[in-house]
Amino acid sequence: MADIDNKDQAEIDPADMEDVEDVEEEETGEDENSKARQLTVQMMQNPQILAALQERLDGLNGSPSGYMESLPKVVKRRVNALKNLQVKCAHIEAKFYEEVHELERKYAALYQPLFDKRSDIVKAAYEPTDEECEWKADEEEELTDEMKEKAKLEEEKKDEEKEDPKGIPEFWSTVFKNVDLLSDMLQEHDEPILKHLQDIKVKFSDLEQPMSFTLEFLFEPNEFFTNTLLTKTYKMRSEPDETDPFSFDGPEIMCCTGCTIDWTKGKNVTLKTIKKKQKHKGRGTVRTVTKTVPNDSFFNFFTPPEVPETGELDEDSDAVLAADFEIGHFIRERIVPRAVLYFTGEAIEDDDDDYDEEGEEADDEEGEEEADEENDPDYDPKKEAVPPAECKQQ
Repeated sequence: MADIDNKDQAEIDPADMEDVEDVEEEETGEDENSKARQLTVQMMQNPQILAALQERLDGLNGSPSGYMESLPKVVKRRVNALKNLQVKCAHIEAKFYEEVHELERKYAALYQPLFDKRSDIVKAAYEPTDEECEWKADEEEELTDEMKEKAKLEEEKKDEEKEDPKGIPEFWSTVFKNVDLLSDMLQEHDEPILKHLQDIKVKFSDLEQPMSFTLEFLFEPNEFFTNTLLTKTYKMRSEPDETDPFSFDGPEIMCCTGCTIDWTKGKNVTLKTIKKKQKHKGRGTVRTVTKTVPNDSFFNFFTPPEVPETGELDEDSDAVLAADFEIGHFIRERIVPRAVLYFTGEAIEDDDDDYDEEGEEADDEEGEEEADEENDPDYDPKKEAVPPAECKQQ
């Protein structure tokens, strides 16, 4: 068994398990244990066997243990009492989130003057003072006074050689490009339009009104559309579903509504014109027909699928709305409050830190695999040039 090579390992399938068991029965003593361990390792390296085991485990995951069914009736009654208490907890939790929403609305009013000043700086309506612009970066702590003065002179020289830009050019479009969730929505034809985006604001619903928030995109006058304000409103609900109260996990977005964009003629990037040839069935003549069809664009964000009264959507629309809700929450909770850090990339580095440990583990595993391959006398890198069938399907 020790001479089984990599190719033989890949060809073992679950149907061969009976033969494997026969071999184990014939072995005895330490030799039997040693070869059994080797065989186990070989089997666990086989992707077909691993897939079969995973399928079996997935089937077991979340399945009831049967313990509840075995309980006496009197105990089941008490468990039902606990479940009724849990429903009451869900309703209290819903009220908690309603108050959280009111707190968000209250503190949004405190943040807004700072966000307004940010907007004024970005669009050159306000020039910050020297004191407001002073920022001590970590690396500057180690610089001597002479080095600081030299760096300052060089920076002033560079500024003199360049034209004096107004505000912070392409602030929001840079934020969009830096964030994967948003850059995936951007098309090349969207970028010239987003250069005119001056600010994004979040407006919460008024006191005693149903929970909702509105994203406001403010644009300077431009050649693409006549709107100076584009909006997207998300309506939320914070109450347990009567038919499934235990599924409650905080406020959920129920629907969203966009706005009409008044495109300048010939500038609508959400539509494109295509030419299609059609052949007449009888005469056989060919004509060219021009058709207008939807086009990929960030600005489709403002025309989400409508949720029917039944609440039932087809699979594609449901996927679009799920992604839309995620983007709306992300803009509200992360982008607007920390825009400058996404502009500089610092917030992105912070987000990436959450994945460092997992990435290091993956790197370590990859390194171990490479080391194993190098130490394997039967390893042939040419055979690995073409991935096996299982990899091609992934």
